[in-house]
This record gives sequence, C-alpha cells and structure tokens, in this order.
Amino acid sequence: MVDKWLSVVGIGEDGLSGLSPIARSLVDQSQIIVGGARHLAMLPTDDTREKLVWASPLQTTVDSIISRRPESVCVFASGDPMCHGIGVTLSRRIPISEMTIIPAASAFSLICARLGWALAEVETFSLTNRPIASIALGLYPGARLLVLSADRHTPDLVAKMLTQRGFGSSLMTVFERMSGDAERRIEGVAAAWNESDLADLNAIAIEVTADRETVIFPRTAGLPDSAYLHDGQLTKREIRAVTLSTLAPIPSQLLWDVGAGCGSIAIEWMRSHRGCRAIAIERHSTRLQYIAENASNLGVPELKIIAGEAPSALTNLPQPDAIFIGGGVTAESLLETCWNALGEGGRLVVNAVTIESELKVLQWHSLHGGELIRIGIQRVGAIGSFQGWKPLAPVTQWAVVKG
Repeated sequence: MVDKWLSVVGIGEDGLSGLSPIARSLVDQSQIIVGGARHLAMLPTDDTREKLVWASPLQTTVDSIISRRPESVCVFASGDPMCHGIGVTLSRRIPISEMTIIPAASAFSLICARLGWALAEVETFSLTNRPIASIALGLYPGARLLVLSADRHTPDLVAKMLTQRGFGSSLMTVFERMSGDAERRIEGVAAAWNESDLADLNAIAIEVTADRETVIFPRTAGLPDSAYLHDGQLTKREIRAVTLSTLAPIPSQLLWDVGAGCGSIAIEWMRSHRGCRAIAIERHSTRLQYIAENASNLGVPELKIIAGEAPSALTNLPQPDAIFIGGGVTAESLLETCWNALGEGGRLVVNAVTIESELKVLQWHSLHGGELIRIGIQRVGAIGSFQGWKPLAPVTQWAVVKG
C-alpha cells in the first residue's frame, strides 16, 4: 500500500474558516502547500512551511508536486477540485490511491443555489482554457448555461459572442467571489452589456433567448448545406446524415475525417456529443480555412485540423476509433494506411462517387466484408417553367468493422 501523501482541498472565498475539520486537519499536517497567490494569502502570515505558487505552464508545478513524493503536500483548489479543477489534472498523473480529495461547493452549485436552478438541468462550460465559441453548442431558446470565466474580460467576450450569433436578448448574471464577504452579482442583457469593473474570479449564468430572426441548428446529423462555408467540396445534407448514422459517434471516441473538404463530417461528429473528438485532414489551403471557420461557427472550435495530404499526413496521429474517407480513396496506400491504423472494433466508412473509387471499394469489400449500400438523392428543381426531380450524383458507401 502506498501512503496518501497528496491532499487536494477545495476552498471558498471564506478561506480557512470555511473548511471542514477533516480538510483543516489535512492542511495543518502538510509540509508543503500549493495554490494560487490568492489561496496562499489565506494562510496565517507566520506560516513558515514551503509554498509553491502555480507557474505557467501549469505542468511545471505539477512536476514539482510529483517530485516531492512522499512528503505530505496539500493543494488548495477553488471550490470543487474535480469540477473543471486542478484535481482532474493531478489525477491524470497521480493514482487516486495516493490522494485525498476534499471538495467544497463548486461555482456551479453556488450559482444554482442563488438562482434556484436545478444543476442537472443546465449545461456547464469552462472557458479557463477553451475558446469562447465552445459554448455555442448550448445556445438554443430556453437553455440555461453556467460558464466559468477565464478572467474579468470573459463576460464581455461572451456578451459579444451571444449578440453576434443572434442571442443578444439573453440575460446574463455574473457572480463574483461567491461565498465571501465581497460576493457580488451583476445582471444585464447580452446586447447591452457594458460592465467592465469585474473581478477575475467570476462565473456567468446565461438564460438563453434567441432573437426573432436567429436560425437554430439541431445537434442531430444533417445540418443544412447553407450552414457551411465551402467551395463545393461538401458532403450533401442527406448523404451526411446517412454517413454520420453509419459512423455511429460515441462519446470519447476519435474520428479521422480524411480529405475533410469543409469539415462537415468531423464537425457533426463532434456536435453529436461534447465528448466526441475528431481530426480533420485536408491539403487544400482554402478548405483548411473553411474547416476552422465552420468549426468555430458551429460550436466545436477544438476540432483538430491537420494540413497535409493523406496517407503521409496520417503518420503519428493518435489511433482512431472510426475513419471516414469522403474522397481520394484511390490514392496509393490510403486504404491500407487507414485500415492498419484502426484497432479491433474500429469502424471504416468510405463514400465513393467515381467508377474508379467504386472499383477500389468493391475490391476491399471482397477482402474484408462489411456493408455496401448505394445512396441516391433527388431534389426538386426547375425544368423550364415546371418543377421536376433532379438527381444528385449517387454515392456507393462501404462500411466495415475491423475484426
């Protein structure tokens, strides 16, 4: 058995006086205290123990903590260390068997208590190390969002983003220094937000209201083609919906979108659940820009984009759970590289439009099995002064699970 040498103690604005007896005991018995300057200032002035202030990058201090094993170390964390907190970071490097974690109330719990919101019914986000656009997935009429700010500027940036995206009527409530004597709340409508005198330690509650003309996109697959910036290299809406259904996104799994075009498959994979991850691989410079803009506009700015041509661009990428090839399947060694990259149970979906790519798919189907379907879509269009059916190019889709 390894002794528990590391304590992670959640602390609020009320400081040491708000700690439970167990938490206070862990603090008192520790040889080394770690925290932000604000946290360390809560200790008595005559406390002579070694203290570590979080450095940038954060990993530097994490390495210093690990190097102190087995000395007793106590890390101060704001609120709940396991709610977008340092406890999550530390637990990735240090076994839980060596740690004791004592949470305080999270900012999210405190806000729900102030507003009478049910925590289970709101969407929560942290912008401490993520782009503002990350909250776009939660924007729909009637939604309630809780957002941890990076600093005093975050509420203004969020208000601008809401207004630009057609949610300027949304009510924002900013909470500062919750549970302390200096606690404060500031309310305002996003479109009229002009509060700049804020503390760096703040969180935002948003009651989402859409402006009348705002278009609301669902999280289901098959967004309108008009949702994307593209140069024609776009998997059309109906084909996209079938393709995403075949790829079967699962939270925490990783997709390679090979020859991503404007990124629509990778983006809708990630939109299906906040835990879904994707890498878009594309060689064309203009399309790379489209992918980045589409990902930000549609609420998945953390989509990883790789500039390069497959299969060489696939080298050293993390192992995928699913791969989609929407074009270029006839490129030398592309199918071989993708097949070899998949682990057991990995999924490969290929959409073929040309005769040459269809022949390649048929060859691989004869080797590895799987399912072949042909997708034919017709849309109504003008034929002279009349209306008629105009077919899109048929797509042969091969889907296979690696055994």
